[in-house]
Amino acid sequence: MRRRDLLKGASASLAALAAPRIGRAEKAHKLVFVPPVDLTVLDPVVTAIRSTRNHAYLVFDTLYGIDTSWMAQPQMVAGHQVDEDGLIWTLTLRDGLRFHDKEPVLARDVVASIRRFAARISFANALMAATDELSVPDDRTLRFRLKRPFPHLPEALAGPGSNVPAIMPERLAATSPFTPVAEIVGSGPYRFLADEHVSGARAVYERFALYQPRHARTLGLHFRAQDRAFRPDRVADIGWFFSNGRTAPRRNRLVGGPFQRPGRSARPRPRYHCRFPIRNGRGHTALQPFASAL
Repeated sequence: MRRRDLLKGASASLAALAAPRIGRAEKAHKLVFVPPVDLTVLDPVVTAIRSTRNHAYLVFDTLYGIDTSWMAQPQMVAGHQVDEDGLIWTLTLRDGLRFHDKEPVLARDVVASIRRFAARISFANALMAATDELSVPDDRTLRFRLKRPFPHLPEALAGPGSNVPAIMPERLAATSPFTPVAEIVGSGPYRFLADEHVSGARAVYERFALYQPRHARTLGLHFRAQDRAFRPDRVADIGWFFSNGRTAPRRNRLVGGPFQRPGRSARPRPRYHCRFPIRNGRGHTALQPFASAL
């Protein structure tokens, strides 16, 4: 064997060892996320604050989500059936849904939640005004008997606005829609760790092992992590920084796919618990990557 061939083979071997193993999933790491404002209100029904909304889509789930074509798609529901010229809608919950206290999600929890968030979400309030009766035939079924057809019922329950149509246990949904609930219990992909929450400093979430995701097409996200106030030695500790786009350095960009963060005048973003690539961060204020949750 010639010396040149030997050196070439050794270089290739070293390059292979040094290259990142893209196809091999790493163990779950913590992700540090820096929001634009503090998380002060934990109940997503009583406020339209964006930080609360983002928190809510980690902790809570919704009956329907909005896809990239701005159409409502089943999320917690397996599907629905429409009868009698659009006057009766029967919604069936997916099997295996559980709250973070490990209790099953029942139709009566959903009905109580709808009645609560409808008082704060105008679209859902219009649906309830058109509803003659909202009943629970069994633990996995709820039925709307309408006074008049309401073809956008799924969109009204998807809530593509700031207030989140969060589904929570009946005991919490009995709280006035103008009073924050005393406990944060949802059925979303992450469990809120109330004991580790320090208002103004830290909010901690843990992956919920019993979460049942839908097997839908994965959406990508595009974010930029940037702020002039951050010193270079601190950027490495941050996995995801939310910016309004006006504070400028282009370094530290997180790219996850073709779906980009819309501007101020754009319509609301799709609401799906979905997987997206992230950069592993270090720190104590964290949540585990979605990729390990789904």
